[in-house]
Amino acid sequence: MLIVAAVMAIFVYGMIAAMLGSILPDLSKRFSLTPAQNGTIAMTQAIGLVIGSLLQGPLIDLQGKKVGMVLGLGLIALALFLLPRSKGFSSIRLYMLILGVGGGIIVAGANALVNDVKTDNPTALFNGFNTFFGLGGIATPFIAANLLGGNSFRLCNLTAALTVATLALHSATDMPLPTGVVQFQFSDVPALLANPGLFLPAMLLFLYVAAEVGVWNWLVKHLIAQGIPEKKALNILSFGFALGLLAGRLVVAVVPPIPATTLLMVSSIMIAVTTYLMLQFKDANLAWAMVFLAGVAMAPVFPTALSLVGAKFPTGTATAIGAAVTCGWLGLVASSPIIGGVAGGEATGLKKALLLLPAAGALMFFVTLAL
Repeated sequence: MLIVAAVMAIFVYGMIAAMLGSILPDLSKRFSLTPAQNGTIAMTQAIGLVIGSLLQGPLIDLQGKKVGMVLGLGLIALALFLLPRSKGFSSIRLYMLILGVGGGIIVAGANALVNDVKTDNPTALFNGFNTFFGLGGIATPFIAANLLGGNSFRLCNLTAALTVATLALHSATDMPLPTGVVQFQFSDVPALLANPGLFLPAMLLFLYVAAEVGVWNWLVKHLIAQGIPEKKALNILSFGFALGLLAGRLVVAVVPPIPATTLLMVSSIMIAVTTYLMLQFKDANLAWAMVFLAGVAMAPVFPTALSLVGAKFPTGTATAIGAAVTCGWLGLVASSPIIGGVAGGEATGLKKALLLLPAAGALMFFVTLAL
């Protein structure tokens, strides 16, 4: 039951990760949103993710995983039910903030649930578990494009219903009792970040999240601006980027072990190259190929960076990983308004703004060299 609950939670989060990019074209049409407003909406969701990431540790330690998961899923369902009732830019920002807080809570909570499952092969368990994030990322744009005609409000309602069902499952599942001791100490973070063993992986995640979520949030609008129909653009996000993430993680799970820094260097170079090339093509098939390869390139970065943190900090691991993940979300907070601000004209401005993605990949390479 713990495995089923964790799988459903991470699947829901996968759907949420692809949500903004899937609904942004429709929301922009409905409310005449500017690129700068789109960037502010993405930044607001990122701020919510930071808040949720910071709250989840003390919440789960003191109240237990069930309370944390039910609260996180409840906030996601609430935000998704409210989004179709938006009156304009201000209300969309508020609901995306709530969505981000809920998402930040369940990401860590779901991984903590998997850690409670007793198994002789935890590596296989975690890798299998994380493939459901990719499945969720495939589902959202696929449903939006092929079943709902790009209707953002219907997509929100459908995902909210699935989230409520997941919430009910978590409510009925027995979960370990809270420890009663807060492991994530905010006072420890400044000293931890001064340690290169945490600072460099945290910087890597800062750049990586800006690149990965930049694709989730902006790719569809970019492809539409290049003349690719919205339905095809959503399918490129689904069966290109999301499928690439899923495939890349499966490959890394089954091939012989590769040194972490070598894997990160190769991934960084591939991210820089593929994200640059995916912005150059107006042909849907060529764009799909580059987007898929970008997903494959990005797949191992997040778990590999966290594994480096875990190995460096055998004690205080939860605090160190929590700080690193929060730095990752801060990368999205920083990049979203930059992309939205630079993207003045849809066809040329957004393409220029998204050069931030290959730039992040290039910088990741130099951070890995420092590692």
